[in-house]
Amino acid sequence: MKTKRSLKRKLILSAVLAGILILIAIFSEVLAPNDPYQTNAAMIRKAPSAMYWFGTDNLGRCVFSRVLYGAKTTIFATFLLVAISFVIGTLIGMLCGYYGGIVDEALMRLADLTLAFPQMVVAIAVAGMLGGGLVGAMIALGITMWTTFARLARSHTRTVKQEPYITAAKLSGKSGCYIILRHILPNILEPVLISALTQIGTTMIGISGLSFLGLGVVAPQAEWGSMISEARAYIQIAPWAVLFPAGATIVTIIVFNYLGDALVEYRNHP
Repeated sequence: MKTKRSLKRKLILSAVLAGILILIAIFSEVLAPNDPYQTNAAMIRKAPSAMYWFGTDNLGRCVFSRVLYGAKTTIFATFLLVAISFVIGTLIGMLCGYYGGIVDEALMRLADLTLAFPQMVVAIAVAGMLGGGLVGAMIALGITMWTTFARLARSHTRTVKQEPYITAAKLSGKSGCYIILRHILPNILEPVLISALTQIGTTMIGISGLSFLGLGVVAPQAEWGSMISEARAYIQIAPWAVLFPAGATIVTIIVFNYLGDALVEYRNHP
């Protein structure tokens, strides 16, 4: 059985690894040894070397530099999408859970209808209609993401609403908005934030997946999914152009999933 101390070490380790990845994304322009968008016909599909650590792609661009720049695109787009979905979903969930009524029923049935379809199927359809692009991919994924936070926030709000201090606040004449922001939000914030953290890996897969299908980031912008898609045509000739961005995607998703699991285990441990 895991102890609180071992879970704390696991949480700290995963947080450090996640922090390193975030720092790499922030300082990608400083860390990149070459211009990720500069083509070189003389260096097309060169194997990894001292000059090009991850080799070059079909246009002679430095794969290592593109992986670093892709970290900024993929990680920051993921964080932004999760943050927006978190804010919208939590707000809707608190309003529905506190006030109830017809609006609550309508929004929850909409959430149920949205969840009835696989997220990626909906995202592909919406992204296709929007014509692709990073913003379009984020909108496509966000259409279904908010429902997870809304349902969780609603459930916790309905529980907190029954507490005596909420009744006391109502009797003292406090408005519904004041009670939601001052009393309910602080008490439901922790579980909803943990849920947001566990959504990072899934969201990253979604953004990279749409880019891989040509419905996300538009070339030549560096993004791991689009890099894999561009390089798959010559994977037998230059496998490094696929393996390194794929490896970066896998490692990043594992780290953030590990962080989310560690936080949930630490929080739930008696």
